[in-house]
Amino acid sequence: MAIIYQIRKPFFKLNYMISPKIEKALNQQVLLEAESSQIYLAMASWAEVGGLSGIAEFLFTHSDEERLHMLKLLKFINERGGHGVIPTLPAPPLKYKGIKELFQEVLTHEIHVSAEINKLVDSCLKEKDYTTHNFLQWYVSEQIEEEALARKIMDKLKLIGDDKAGMYIFDRDIASLAGGGTSKGKAAE
Repeated sequence: MAIIYQIRKPFFKLNYMISPKIEKALNQQVLLEAESSQIYLAMASWAEVGGLSGIAEFLFTHSDEERLHMLKLLKFINERGGHGVIPTLPAPPLKYKGIKELFQEVLTHEIHVSAEINKLVDSCLKEKDYTTHNFLQWYVSEQIEEEALARKIMDKLKLIGDDKAGMYIFDRDIASLAGGGTSKGKAAE
């Protein structure tokens, strides 16, 4: 007696391995990573024009890393049978009040990104999409590092206060923090 198995595909279409709900959520994360890259690029340009070459270098590198995060998501969506969408981005601010305010914005933004990734992970669990859940663990770990780095920078800026010599040294030394000791270089894998 031959046993016939019927494959149930509740949300799968022909060769479609990702649900429309998760695809939409991942594309929202693509948008957020692209915005992050653009925001940090605008910050870098502001810093460079203001003579803050170390801060500019740090932010240019950070912008590149966020773009790699976006590309990693985009490729994952496509590989899973979805369609990664290239988003239209709003223009980021061109000016910032100062260095402390700029890095407070970085910290606030990274906390927001972490919250959105956590929502995405939760959606994957609710959808029982364990493949995407597993993929997103890299982003969860990355955000822990991103927030820790932003907090470390804010702590240094609080210690410096309004000391111009301290700010000079900070600008000189921050470039060494760009991409140092984190998993960012693995983003394109």
